[in-house]
Amino acid sequence: GRAGLRAVPTFLSHPAVPLALGAGLGRRAVPGPLLAAGVVASVLPDLDVVGFRLGIPYAAALGHRGLSHSLLLAAVLAAAGAALHRALRAPPATAFFFLLASAASHGLLDALTSGGLGVALLWPLSDERWFAPVRPIRVAPLAIAGVWARGAAVLASEARWVWAPAAVLAAALAAITRRTRARS
Repeated sequence: GRAGLRAVPTFLSHPAVPLALGAGLGRRAVPGPLLAAGVVASVLPDLDVVGFRLGIPYAAALGHRGLSHSLLLAAVLAAAGAALHRALRAPPATAFFFLLASAASHGLLDALTSGGLGVALLWPLSDERWFAPVRPIRVAPLAIAGVWARGAAVLASEARWVWAPAAVLAAALAAITRRTRARS
């Protein structure tokens, strides 16, 4: 049944990528409105869980981790952000690539999880769902009750495999950004 279906990382960890990029590159490169849009783009693919309520099968293109997790949808979101670049207070290319990384990271992180049916990253070119060769992130249940039951183990896994690497990325980008600005 639905209680056995799984999806991870939790909504708490998908924003790690845009937050790390924003922290590492700084407010000059990633203004607040763009950072907020990146956080939204990083969690938006999981709105597909509404499909469960509508009777859409998990494995369908419109099902969980289907087209909403594809690189195509990430590119569409990024293009929309580039079109709205003035509201995001960023140049069009900056908005595009930041939002592309933010949205695409969702499916890529999900591919690193230990459960589910895989991710349709290449939809519509392929309906095939895939996982990364290494899947270290512990899967969390879709049901809130299941998250509370296994919450500590899931959050510890996400801290180790999502948040710690994101912190390293932020620190590395910050060091590079400082060095680059010092040279200018």
